[in-house]
Amino acid sequence: MQRRPACPTASPLPPRIAVTSAAAAKAKSQAKTKSAEQAIRTLTKHGEPITFQAIQREAGVSHTFLYGRPDLRGRIERLRTQTRPIPAPAPPADEQSTLVLALTSQIAQLKKQHRQEVQALRDALERAHGENLDLHRELDRRTEAPDSRPRRPTPADNVASIEGTS
Repeated sequence: MQRRPACPTASPLPPRIAVTSAAAAKAKSQAKTKSAEQAIRTLTKHGEPITFQAIQREAGVSHTFLYGRPDLRGRIERLRTQTRPIPAPAPPADEQSTLVLALTSQIAQLKKQHRQEVQALRDALERAHGENLDLHRELDRRTEAPDSRPRRPTPADNVASIEGTS
């Protein structure tokens, strides 16, 4: 039985083309590696964070290329951890609870002050309504025809308006 080739149009490359093709691939890989190293130097010089994405953008190479080269990958990962800012440690729980207690106390004090100010304003408004009523009564007493004048507010009206401001 005669064996047929897997692909009838495929033929093995002549040795000279295979060598040339391998040399071209190697040169292309070296050029990409050089470009990635130059991108690392550029990013470092400008103080920018070293990440796979930043190097990919700067060098014009793929993530697959960067991850597929163990030497480049290790260097990028090492530089990435060096340039990444270390977050400030969180304050201990007792400091947080102290802060919460201090702010809660401050809020309670402000609420108390607000209630006192509101009460003082209500008292002043009540006194002003009382004075206004007294003045209206005095005016009615001094006029000769009190029935021709419009109705004056009564103390009940004043109390209702004070309660309406609450």
